[in-house]
Amino acid sequence: MNDKAVSLLEQYDMEPIRTWKGRGAFLCETSRGLRIFKEYTGPVRKIGFLHAHLEHLKSQGDSMVEQIIPNKEGELLTYDTYKTPYVLKEYFPGSEINYKDLSACEKAVQRLAGIHLCSDIWFEEQKEMEGILPVYQVSKELERHNRELKKVKRYLKEKGTKSPFELYLSQHYDYFYDSALQVVEELQYYDTVKACSGDYVICHGDFQYHNILDSNGSLGIINFEKCVQDYGIRDLCLFMRKLLEKSNWSLQVGDRLFSAYDAVKPLTLGDRVQLRYRLAYPEKFRKIVNYYYNSGKAWIPGKNMEKLALLQEQEQQKQEFLAKILE
Repeated sequence: MNDKAVSLLEQYDMEPIRTWKGRGAFLCETSRGLRIFKEYTGPVRKIGFLHAHLEHLKSQGDSMVEQIIPNKEGELLTYDTYKTPYVLKEYFPGSEINYKDLSACEKAVQRLAGIHLCSDIWFEEQKEMEGILPVYQVSKELERHNRELKKVKRYLKEKGTKSPFELYLSQHYDYFYDSALQVVEELQYYDTVKACSGDYVICHGDFQYHNILDSNGSLGIINFEKCVQDYGIRDLCLFMRKLLEKSNWSLQVGDRLFSAYDAVKPLTLGDRVQLRYRLAYPEKFRKIVNYYYNSGKAWIPGKNMEKLALLQEQEQQKQEFLAKILE
């Protein structure tokens, strides 16, 4: 472990037994349990809110959510000589859940619904903190994505000699771009008629399998830094999308995950509308386009062509799945 991290850890009331480097962080085995020490990249003014939120979840009986540990001065962030903030948090021994294990994924979704229930109640008592955690507006973000897609569409049209990937991308661009425009238009309509009205919760913000640790059969949830005010369907959609893409948009997989959440926190019609359109947005296509446009373009990895071809193959299954959601 490097000297800088060791010196910063001296500002905490603990005795490291063993330390090792993890994914962009340092892990520490201490007499008080496992800890993770990492650079904090979120807004500084948000850390107090995050600390209070995690403490509330623990007070409600959820001992398997991470906790932020103050230093000896009672501060939640510790700064190095370059004024870079670091945070120390509890960590759970174990490994990321296997996204191919559907039973484990159902359990994760139930945990998510329980967290949303607790945060929903608590947030009503924290109105003075609303400015720290702004409301996320999905239609505005998707509008921004569509402007980026439009820019790349124009770039491809004006480009002279095209690579095989660029030719293939150009052939299929209009379908996915038009789909993206339609999703935003219909989402804005539902917002206007209040069909999606409901209660906001504090969403995890990055609820993916690498932030869910299987620790001796219990699931530890980590990395809440991207938490945001939104419909709970935000987290569910993010978690479901990868599993659905991996299973060719299996109705069985979708139904089991949907039902697992609904059994703990019942979903409204507005939730279903949100889920349908957030999943309908061609996010995978956008990511492929974004990677292509922001790379060197001189050499396009063959993997990109494979991903785009798979996207085309799965489109019919995806549309059939989306049609079932609002039945």
